Amino acid sequence: MKDATGELSMTAVAVVAIAAISVVFTTLIYPTIKANILRSTHCSQVNRCDDVTGDTGTVTCYYCKDADCTEEGEVQCTPQGTND
Repeated sequence: MKDATGELSMTAVAVVAIAAISVVFTTLIYPTIKANILRSTHCSQVNRCDDVTGDTGTVTCYYCKDADCTEEGEVQCTPQGTND
């Protein structure tokens, strides 16, 4: 009986650990990854960019949100030709 109780306790610890890791991933890590992928995608689809201003190393660029380009989105991109 003691063995069964110990295995149940270890199973509960494993389930709680997996749940904690899942919560950390979905609340902290995944949004950052998703934002970087979206920014990269939008930066590859830009129509036009403003001139480089400041020392941030990024420029404000604009991309089409729809097929007809009736609405533009804004994204901060690294200028072409720089090595990051």
